[in-house]
Amino acid sequence: MKKKNVLLRAALAVVLLPLVSSLSLADATLDKINARGKLVVGVDGASPPFGLLDQKTGKIGGFQTDLGRDIARRLGVTLEVVPVTASTRVQFLQSGKVDLLIANIQWTQERSEALSYAPTPYNLVGGAALVRKDSSVQRWEDLKGKVACVSQGSNFTRPLQEYGAIVKGLRGIPESLLALKGGTCDASVHISPAMHQVLVGESASQWQDYRLGTPDQLIPSPTVIWTRRGEADTRKFVDDVIRDWHRSGSLLKLGQQYGVPDEYFRDANGKAQRGEYDAAPPEPVS
Repeated sequence: MKKKNVLLRAALAVVLLPLVSSLSLADATLDKINARGKLVVGVDGASPPFGLLDQKTGKIGGFQTDLGRDIARRLGVTLEVVPVTASTRVQFLQSGKVDLLIANIQWTQERSEALSYAPTPYNLVGGAALVRKDSSVQRWEDLKGKVACVSQGSNFTRPLQEYGAIVKGLRGIPESLLALKGGTCDASVHISPAMHQVLVGESASQWQDYRLGTPDQLIPSPTVIWTRRGEADTRKFVDDVIRDWHRSGSLLKLGQQYGVPDEYFRDANGKAQRGEYDAAPPEPVS
């Protein structure tokens, strides 16, 4: 009997040890960041107005980088940014190549089942369709039967399909815009600020024959900072920082600095100062 108990405990140890080990490591991200003295953040690449490429250094700066820099400052560490794409960002976070994702990745139920996130959104962004000026598209319904190019893994895919569009997933915005110019898609559908920037930014002269296809955004959704699952301490730290950004007005100032549409930031700042916050996505499941 005694021998059976010993064998049973040994068997349980074999089964439970990986679980215990994963739990002990699950919340270790902040410790790891502090130990190496560096926070590694995944950001969109050169995607004005959110990500700006420094031609001299080849490094990505701008709105998202500055958000990551402020989190690193509060942790007392340096910042390293890693450009991510729609096809690499989840893998980079899950594998530990980056500690956080601060990119234009809106909350969806599907994404929340693979990753976790700080519940307070730092932005609210929907999609915009860039089309030729002579296009017949005036409403989202007008995309029925037309080819709409999006980034791979875009949360705009399903609603576009519901409008009857033929959705074509490409690597990112640059490839989508090239496809639009080349005539292989009728609309390039991405986050609204980025499409606005195409029409007013440094390369606006190349897009004089194009316009935004609709006056309204496609499924405006909360943009959150993503973490790995099970990281309650990391999630809480980041969420507290986001709430302070809203309360202090620093997001509003940063948005104005980089030309990010500030209507949401202005509204969120007022609510935060009154102790209110926008309805967040459902609380993450660890």
